[in-house]
Amino acid sequence: MGSVLSYMLGGGEGAAATGEDDSSSGDHSGVTKFHSAARWQLHFNSIKDSNQLLVIDFAASWCGPCRFIEPAVNAMSAKFTDVSFAKIDVDELPEVSQEFGVQAMPTFVLVKRGKEVDRVVGAKQDELEKKVSKYRSA
Repeated sequence: MGSVLSYMLGGGEGAAATGEDDSSSGDHSGVTKFHSAARWQLHFNSIKDSNQLLVIDFAASWCGPCRFIEPAVNAMSAKFTDVSFAKIDVDELPEVSQEFGVQAMPTFVLVKRGKEVDRVVGAKQDELEKKVSKYRSA
């Protein structure tokens, strides 16, 4: 996360200075959307030393498969309440996407103790659910 931290500490403007994170609007899902690199970094730092699984959904507003799988991700966040789900728009926070090496959308990165343990590239609901089940208690 060095480049993101450097970006923040370097007084970067734009998204890090203006955006806010907020829960998905009104759908009671446990997915937190981030619009600010600074707020994302705070969230990541707060969870990286715990044993809690973090699922990061890298998506874009123009991405059809991202929109297709969104209800399933929201349902998973309601089902797996012990897992933290985060959503990053690759166009809003390109530095975070680059930090995780995201090259296609949607990409789901599974992180535990600050380290990537697995990833799913594409709108593969069954594969994602199996991996969340596997790593949430591992």
